[in-house]
Amino acid sequence: MPASRAQSFPWYHSSRQKPRRWPLALRFIKGSVHASIIGPIVFYTLFTALVVYIDQHLNVNLGVPSTVTPSLSIVVGLLLVFRNSSSYERFWAGRQDVSHIVSAVRNLSRYFMLCAPNETDEDRLDTEKVVKTLVAILYAIRSSLRDDWGLPDGDEPDYQDLVPTGVQGHENFGVGLPLELAFVVEKYIRKGHKRGNFQAPQASMLTGQLNGIIDSYGHMETIKLTPIPVCYQIHMKQVLSLYCLFLPFSIVDDWSWVSVPMVTLITFTLYGIEGIGQEIENPFGLDRNDIKMDFIIRDARQEILVLLESWKQGKEDHFV
Repeated sequence: MPASRAQSFPWYHSSRQKPRRWPLALRFIKGSVHASIIGPIVFYTLFTALVVYIDQHLNVNLGVPSTVTPSLSIVVGLLLVFRNSSSYERFWAGRQDVSHIVSAVRNLSRYFMLCAPNETDEDRLDTEKVVKTLVAILYAIRSSLRDDWGLPDGDEPDYQDLVPTGVQGHENFGVGLPLELAFVVEKYIRKGHKRGNFQAPQASMLTGQLNGIIDSYGHMETIKLTPIPVCYQIHMKQVLSLYCLFLPFSIVDDWSWVSVPMVTLITFTLYGIEGIGQEIENPFGLDRNDIKMDFIIRDARQEILVLLESWKQGKEDHFV
């Protein structure tokens, strides 16, 4: 990063990354799924050790033909590929929705500051209010997707200062705060249209941008509230368990005690892939692998409020 960009720059928060002290191949805690799969790995490792011990020391031949393993491995591979591809599609769709919402907020803010009627002090105060409301919608969508209900409190002053005075919030009645804030923006557009400040095509375009925000928010709700079907998850877990349980019996004759680390490695690989699918299935949380919504919103807030402050001081021509 150039030294001249010490304070800030576009995407400052969302692009910031800590230097890596360890190569990714040697990381086992932060950002990995190892903590969630350690249980199955330990279980199948001990189970394999028990199978090998019985086979080697109690004179009980537990080996079975290894011809069945390839058939099971194909099924396991197909299930895991579908699971991970479906989860990543949800992750990528969620990231696109965030981008669409931020772009719509940028477009509406720019249009309101430069094209809306702002001759009187009252008009300028209304424009400032609606621009801050647009930024507040970003925070409200983030909080709604994380089940963080209610109006912002003192713990988030950046968010609290953006919510218009008089908004009470009706989430305890089942109304999402993003929808309530959208009423403030729609009211501003309708008021401008009635006064003749926005022509019909302009008002329609602005309403379309606002509708795009709500549409993307609805799509993000769909991702959050529609998990992978439970029948698929049950069958995948059962097939994966069946494969890992059968594996020690199919390799014990050929590998003896080497079967233990082999099963550990295979279990680590398969359950790791399955764990990644679970990790990114809902990308709107606070995990390291989730979408950096806090940072993206903070960057959007920074750039819009800087432009708003320049507009309030009559310096919008400096950006032209």
